[in-house]
Amino acid sequence: MTMDRRRRSTGHGEDENVVLLGRDAERAVFDRMLAAVDTGESRVLVVHGAPGVGKSALLRYAEHAAAGMQILSAVGVESEMELAYATLHQLCAPLLSRLEQLPGPQRAALETVFGIRAGDPPERFLVGLAVLTLLSSSSEEHPLLCVIDDAQWVDQASLQVLGFVARRLLAESVAIVFGVRERPKELFGLAELEITGLRDADAHTLLDSVTHGRLDRQVRDRIVTETRGNPLALLELPHGLTVTQMAGGFGLLRADTLPGRIERSFLTRISALSEPARLLLLIAAAEPVGDPVLVWGAADRLGLTPKETLAEGVQEWLSLDAHVAFRHPLVRSAVYRSASSVDRRAAHLALAEVTDPQADPDRRAWHRASATASPDESVAAELERSADRAQARGGLAAAAAFLQRCAALTEDTSRRAERSVAAAEATLQAGDLDVARRFAEVADRAAQNELQHVRAQLIRSRIIFAAGLNQEAPPLLLRAAQRLEPFDMDLARETYLVAWGAAALLAVHSDSLRTISEAARALPARAGAPRAVDLVLEGCALLVTEGRAAAMPVLQQALAALSNPSANDALIWVWVANGISAAVWDEQAMRVLVGRVVEQARAAGALAELPFSLTSLGIAISWTGDFTATDVIVTEIKDVCAATGVPIAPHVELRLSALRGRAAEAEALIAATTEEAGASGQLMGVTVAHWAAAVLYNGLGRYEQALAAAEVCTQMAELWVSVWALPELIEAAVRADDTDVARAALQDLTEATAPSGTDWALGVLARSRALVSKDGAENLYCEAIERLGRTELRPELARAHLLYGEWLRRGRRRGEAREQLRTAYEMFVSIGMEAFAERARGELVATGERIGNRTIEASSGEELTAQERQIALLVRDGLTNPEIGTRLFLSPRTVEWHLRKVFAKLSITSRRQLGDVLPPSEHASTPQ
Repeated sequence: MTMDRRRRSTGHGEDENVVLLGRDAERAVFDRMLAAVDTGESRVLVVHGAPGVGKSALLRYAEHAAAGMQILSAVGVESEMELAYATLHQLCAPLLSRLEQLPGPQRAALETVFGIRAGDPPERFLVGLAVLTLLSSSSEEHPLLCVIDDAQWVDQASLQVLGFVARRLLAESVAIVFGVRERPKELFGLAELEITGLRDADAHTLLDSVTHGRLDRQVRDRIVTETRGNPLALLELPHGLTVTQMAGGFGLLRADTLPGRIERSFLTRISALSEPARLLLLIAAAEPVGDPVLVWGAADRLGLTPKETLAEGVQEWLSLDAHVAFRHPLVRSAVYRSASSVDRRAAHLALAEVTDPQADPDRRAWHRASATASPDESVAAELERSADRAQARGGLAAAAAFLQRCAALTEDTSRRAERSVAAAEATLQAGDLDVARRFAEVADRAAQNELQHVRAQLIRSRIIFAAGLNQEAPPLLLRAAQRLEPFDMDLARETYLVAWGAAALLAVHSDSLRTISEAARALPARAGAPRAVDLVLEGCALLVTEGRAAAMPVLQQALAALSNPSANDALIWVWVANGISAAVWDEQAMRVLVGRVVEQARAAGALAELPFSLTSLGIAISWTGDFTATDVIVTEIKDVCAATGVPIAPHVELRLSALRGRAAEAEALIAATTEEAGASGQLMGVTVAHWAAAVLYNGLGRYEQALAAAEVCTQMAELWVSVWALPELIEAAVRADDTDVARAALQDLTEATAPSGTDWALGVLARSRALVSKDGAENLYCEAIERLGRTELRPELARAHLLYGEWLRRGRRRGEAREQLRTAYEMFVSIGMEAFAERARGELVATGERIGNRTIEASSGEELTAQERQIALLVRDGLTNPEIGTRLFLSPRTVEWHLRKVFAKLSITSRRQLGDVLPPSEHASTPQ
């Protein structure tokens, strides 16, 4: 790779207009990318390869070739990796004037993370959606090229957001190009271009161009082989070796040492500079934003003059114009790493002194910390304040870094214990469990009183719980809760609930769960009105110690408290809240509560939590038989999981396939879920899988298999889904002539449902009692139909009609049976429950009625892709393109692109026509 010396002005300082040797294929990739963006498409490319191989030069080529495009650029800086959103701010700074055009929540998110306003921490993916909207809006005026070089040094928050944005681009005139040594996990799955060394012929040409004098052919071949055609290594080689060494081939190193060899070559040449020039380079290496005012201000602090002479002395390495930029990133790292600790501290101190404490307090604090070799309370306090701001901006990793350094610089032992707990807490939230554990141990060793020891134990217990479901976590959390009681009873109660939840999720937990429940019951009454979390804890503890009848009144109060929109603090316990609504058999409260949580998560862009809330909502809506809405939720769960890279068990998809009666699809999901959940001790997953199997096989009339699945499910100690499986067990046992099992299950179902008094509970109980009853079955079936008819649980109502019809037919009351079976059949067909519909059709035929084997018809949108269908349904329900984009984490332009394809496939021309060609849905866009 050779470069001419013609310069052009760019958005980030002076750069060189490059002529690339031997890179025709790579240039063609960039040319095609830019051509596609010019036509309104989006492109993403991750350019990766070893240091010195030419990635940066190719990125500069892309910028030069992007004639007429807007160019946004950013460079990762190693010393800035702990500052959340630092690189994102670099990239988006030229677009900040457009923030007013963003929807309110998105604008607030970006203003918060960029320090323009104070506010609560925005979710990482809401920030991503805001950046996506910002880039999409900007590209409507001119196509946009975003270049992020040295992505291996981009802060984690920025990299996660940029990876999210890159995966959501589709129909925008935007290209994003990353230059990186090795692809980080945040960029996996994106289009990539690996840059390797030059071909031998090109490498020989480049070597010849920088070699003064002839080289023996064998020596030249060896040089090319050992450098593996690395362009920078070939260019730097003459600077690192004498003429005789070159001629003799001495002193060459293996290719795997090239980065170090190139850096040493740089340092050899830099060492010839004057001491002030070297110190100026160090200041520039320590200053991450490339601000010449800061660099020269720090230089003045250290007495580096005259400016003109210094600038001339470093111009081979550093551009000091409108933006400070190193000619090659390895120069920055070489200069910084090779400097003495004394010089590095001096450079950081000078930079801290010239950094505005009002405009950039966090970077100033970081410079001060880097300049400090021993404990210093003033620096530690400043870091502590910066950690609060980093947390407010959503930078959990940055907050953890500030708090870790804060704790290390704290001299007072008691205060170090407090700050180490805070560091462990932030580090746990950032996901670095090993480091969090170390700081928890530091906190315990430094603790000066019992409360500090307790707080250290609590965070250690939470770290163990976060590390995975295991038998160790519940007793540790219980002990932490007990030790907290004398100091903070509210926190103690919350910790008891965490311990209870940890025990409830484990496959073998009955002893721990009872112990925790008994300890919670023994707590003194809370002064004042109970909080939602207090009621949840009391109800859950009663559920284990006294049974459902005793727990039901408290659980109903807890559910009412959780349903209050002002109970935001309780929404942390969504899984418990959903369990409570199941325990009290209140299907409407279940949909309202979980639906509100989902809407809040969508509005906040909380993609990390959203799949779990969507799973609860999908299960809740599946009870209503609205498979269209449930399908939309399944698609959204998959979209969100794809965006975050975090998989989730397919509980909703499994439930849906079982209700539909699609044996092959359902059995595959059941087997996979059972295996994965069983291997990881996820009791809930195993229970859901067996519950789905019981539903599937009852629909198919394979009662022995349904009985086996339901027995496994109900014999588990899980507290929620196993109860839902009891009606399946009763039906399967009756049909398999196992009345003893049916009667025992009915007793369990009675204890679980009777105390609630809801139509759902009593309707299912009446239907199940009718199956077992010898006398009075008809009245019970009629009661079940009446009660379930007052709910929105259409599948349960249809099954009541089916069972009543089957009972009537067996009693030779064919006319009445036909009426019930026909109702059941029509309901099953309209819902989409194929297996149960076929079962009802078979019963109808047995009554002598002639009925065709109706296939459940596909909707008009069957030919649509899952995402197209999802968008079409949301448009039909009245959502605008921006609203859909916010929900699905797409830009409005991408939504419009999908919608045009929907119109073409359905042969319609307007949004209004979607209501005529798509099936009705009561829950597609807004939970009830």
